[in-house]
Amino acid sequence: MSTNDSVKAKIIQKAWEDEAFKQQLLANPKAALKQAFNITLPDDIKVKAVEETSTDFVLVIPTNPAKILVTSNAEAAVW
Repeated sequence: MSTNDSVKAKIIQKAWEDEAFKQQLLANPKAALKQAFNITLPDDIKVKAVEETSTDFVLVIPTNPAKILVTSNAEAAVW
């Protein structure tokens, strides 16, 4: 499991266990991540949290790797 996947798993687990955190995550993801995990994201990074239900599904289409600029900070970009 990558570091990214591990962090995402921890966030999801906390949202399942802590309703107040989940509501804050849905309303203001950056503030929720800062408060619960001390994760600070740059201002130019947008975060959107949505909740799937039995009738609403979310399909995330990742960035095409061919369109990502490779920089010396690529490894540091993992949140």
